[in-house]
Amino acid sequence: EVQLVESGGGLAQAGGSLRLSCAASGFKFTDYAMGWFRQAPGKGREGVVCLDNSDGSTWYADSVKGRFTIYSDSAKNTVYLQMNSLKAEDTAVYYCAADPLCSIIRAANSRLLEHWGQGTLVTVSS
Repeated sequence: EVQLVESGGGLAQAGGSLRLSCAASGFKFTDYAMGWFRQAPGKGREGVVCLDNSDGSTWYADSVKGRFTIYSDSAKNTVYLQMNSLKAEDTAVYYCAADPLCSIIRAANSRLLEHWGQGTLVTVSS
């Protein structure tokens, strides 16, 4: 059974930091791209970041570039999202996603994504 279990969400002040974790199981971690997409209240889903475990390449949405960092620990089958310099507009439910293609995670299209987690809420107060 495939599982993606997120943790680390919560409340942060603007300018602060949070780190999200996503523990994966049930599939070969190194064969997949891992990433995050988010959904803010009243808005559509937005791809945030992706890490291709096959070659280590990364992609970041312009809105988070320079502030967020994705990295993984293949020994623990876990991917992390370090979020610094948080802004109120980062408030959203963050979903961990796994797919063979980063392009699918970037599109945040749940009809095409192979796997995604239950989401964790990040609230940034201004």
